[in-house]
Amino acid sequence: MKAEIITIGDEILIGQIIDTNSAFIAKELNKIGISVKQISTVEDEKSHILEALYEAKNRADIIIITGGLGPTKDDITKDCLCEFFNDKLVKNEEVLKHIEFLFDKYIDTPISDLNRKQAMLPSKALALKNKYGTAAGMWFESEEKAYISLPGVPFEMKALIEDEVVPKLQQTFKRPVILHKTVLTYGMGESAIADKIEDWENNFPPYIKLAYLPNLGRVRLRLTAKGDNEEHLKNSVESLITDLHGIIGDIIVGYEDDEPIEIQISRLLLKINASISTAESCTGGKLANLFATPPGASNYYKGSVVSYATSVKEDILQIDKKLIEEHSVVSEEVAMAMAKNVRDLFKTDYAISTTGNAGPAKGDSDAEIGTVFIGIAAPNKVYAKKFIFGNHRDKVIGKAVNKSMEMIREELFQQIKTYP
Repeated sequence: MKAEIITIGDEILIGQIIDTNSAFIAKELNKIGISVKQISTVEDEKSHILEALYEAKNRADIIIITGGLGPTKDDITKDCLCEFFNDKLVKNEEVLKHIEFLFDKYIDTPISDLNRKQAMLPSKALALKNKYGTAAGMWFESEEKAYISLPGVPFEMKALIEDEVVPKLQQTFKRPVILHKTVLTYGMGESAIADKIEDWENNFPPYIKLAYLPNLGRVRLRLTAKGDNEEHLKNSVESLITDLHGIIGDIIVGYEDDEPIEIQISRLLLKINASISTAESCTGGKLANLFATPPGASNYYKGSVVSYATSVKEDILQIDKKLIEEHSVVSEEVAMAMAKNVRDLFKTDYAISTTGNAGPAKGDSDAEIGTVFIGIAAPNKVYAKKFIFGNHRDKVIGKAVNKSMEMIREELFQQIKTYP
C-alpha cells in the first residue's frame, strides 16, 4: 500500500514556513501500515497542481493533498480537483451549517460570502468534517485509489487525519504491518557504531531494515520490519535488539517510542504523581517549551526561571554570590544550586538546570565554549554532570536540551523501579 503527499503553497517554496504537515501525515500513515513513497511541494498554480496529481496517480494508491482550501482567490485546490475529476462545485448544506455555526459561536467578525463559498465542494467528494475550521476535508475515490484533500492549517489537518482519514483508510484498504523499534545511543558517532555492528546488520532477514539517525550528540538506530504477521515481526526485532545489547550495550540509553521524549516524560511524571520545574541559562527556555507542550502539562510542570544573566541567578534563584565567585556561573556547583533552588521555589518533586557557554563569546565565565553543566534535583538527591558539546552555538544548545531530557527520563525510570 503506497501513499504520496502533496503540499500546496508558495509560502513553503519560498521558505516562509516549514512543511510540518507532511511529517505528521507520514507518521500517522506508517502506524497503520501505509508506506509514503514520495512527498512533493507545489506552487499555487493550476497546471503545477494538476501535473502533481497525474504523476501521483501513477505512483500511489493513496494521494493526500494539503493546502489551498481557504476562501481567497489564491486557494485553487477545489478548482483543480474539479478539473482532475471532470466535476463541478455544488453547495454542501452540512458544510454550510457548520461554517455558520463556527461564525456564530467563535468568530467575532460577520460571516461573508467568501466564507459561505467554502461550502461549495466538488459533487464527487465526500465531505470530511473539519471541527476546528471552515475548510472541509474531501475524500474522492477513483480507479481503486483514494484522493484526500485537507486544509493546510496544522491543527485542523491533524484533527481530520486522526478523526476522519485514518479510520476511513483502515476501513477501506487492506494493509500490511509496519513495525518500528528505535534504539537510543549516546557517546559514540554514527560511523564508529556502524563499524562495530556491521556483522550484526549484515545478518538481518530481508523484511527488516536499519536506519541511522544522528542528531546532536546522540544516534538513534531504527529497525523497521514489514510483513503480515505482527507477532513474528515483534519476535524478530526483539531478538536482534537482544544481540545488539551484547555488542554496544554500554552506549544504549533506552528506546524511543512513537511518542516524543517530552510525552514519555510526562507519562512517567503522571505515573508517580510527581511535578517538575526548570532553571535554564544556556538553553534559554527551550526545556520549558518542551515541558509545556504536551496536553495536560499543568498537571506536572509548574514553571521555569530562564536565568540567562548572572544577576537573575542571584536575585531570583537565590544562588549565593560567593558560590558563583568561587566556582563561576558555569560549574557543577552552580548547576546543582540552580536545580535545588528552582525545585524549592516552585515546590516540585524534580527540577532540571542548565548552565554553560554556548558561544560565540564566553560571557560571565572563563569555561571553554561548549562546556555545559546539567543539574538534576530529585526528591532525595541533587547532582550535576559536565559535558563538552563542541563549538557551534546551535549544536551546543541542542545537545544540552537532548541530554537534559535523557537525564531526567533516566532519573524517572529509576524512580519507577522503586515505585509501589
